[in-house]
Amino acid sequence: MSTLENKKIIFAGPVGAGKTSSIQTVSDIPIVRTHAKASNIAAEQQPISTIAMDYGLIHLSENEKIHLYGTPGQERFGFMRDTLIKGTTGIILLLDNSRENPEKDFTFFTQTYKDFIKKGDVVMGVTKMDIANKPTIQNYRSWIEKLPIAMPVFSVDARERKDVSTLLQTLLYTVNDGIKAQPTD
Repeated sequence: MSTLENKKIIFAGPVGAGKTSSIQTVSDIPIVRTHAKASNIAAEQQPISTIAMDYGLIHLSENEKIHLYGTPGQERFGFMRDTLIKGTTGIILLLDNSRENPEKDFTFFTQTYKDFIKKGDVVMGVTKMDIANKPTIQNYRSWIEKLPIAMPVFSVDARERKDVSTLLQTLLYTVNDGIKAQPTD
């Protein structure tokens, strides 16, 4: 009899990057959301925002589960990132290419999660490239080259199961040298 294997994956990034959508896209259960009407500058990005966390779950097999947590994108809820990061297997960093300064977001979030980046436990997905095609994926790769390790980066649509599954599979293979099951259909 094998033991229950639980993985904890954090979806991080700024407001509107697709964290909630990504979790909803791949979760095997209806997701738990802690959303409220945005009352500050975040309302310009989206009217409703995560204030504590989002939660979803993927059943890989009878004994393997991936717990998915979405962190708030607003800085004022940054303390939740510190709480949720405990016991995390890895991070999927989502950046919204349509925001005013994606490079600034990149710098902020790679600094915030620098310990995971040093271990190689981070995969990046760039969303909304259909809305704003600059910066390019090559620009992101250039920014990543300045970091202490290589980090996979993909253009993704957070509403597409295939795209989110690619991020999850890449992260799990990176941090775990492969897993038995894959989180896809």
